[in-house]
Amino acid sequence: MSLNLSKKNAAFFDLLEQQARIAHKAAEVMAAMSKDLGNADQYAHQIDKLEDEGDSLVHQLANMSDASFVTPLDKEDLHALSGSLDDIVDNIDACSARIVIYRILQSKPHFVEGVRLLTQAAEVTVVAVKALRSLRKASGLHETLVKIHHLENQADEVFRAALGDLFNTPGSDPIDVMKWKEVYDRVERSVDSCEDIATLVESVVVKYA
Repeated sequence: MSLNLSKKNAAFFDLLEQQARIAHKAAEVMAAMSKDLGNADQYAHQIDKLEDEGDSLVHQLANMSDASFVTPLDKEDLHALSGSLDDIVDNIDACSARIVIYRILQSKPHFVEGVRLLTQAAEVTVVAVKALRSLRKASGLHETLVKIHHLENQADEVFRAALGDLFNTPGSDPIDVMKWKEVYDRVERSVDSCEDIATLVESVVVKYA
């Protein structure tokens, strides 16, 4: 399937792809932060700037959609895709902000691994979003979407193990437990949003088949 790609229609895909790249970049910055929490504030500042850029793209897409009688995808699909991409960045931003606010200075292996999987999922999400331009020519799209689901399953296993360690380690500081639970939750939500994108792309494939 080749969607109608007038210059205006192509602009919608440009905005979605820019959002996806920002999400991947934010995940990469978070991955660097996970191994260097002593400089967390510097990474958090970078992520905050990316979050602002992402918000601007969300507004641009919404305004363009509202001003267009015909769009290359149904408007609800465009808004859902844009919203889920924004959710990835928002949760990464919230996670980095909490690390700074809570003054978490020492990382944990499960955190590093979870963010690594998030970065991979965000990278594959970029590929999935790019495929929306021409689904008929998007060879390997099914495998791309399956990979996102697989990475989300792996991340779930990591987070379950992380919470198990967090709540069952003798002598753990309850305040530290609360801090880390929020951090883990935000990373998990970011990965879940990547899977939401995969589900939305699958839906679009069916709708336009």
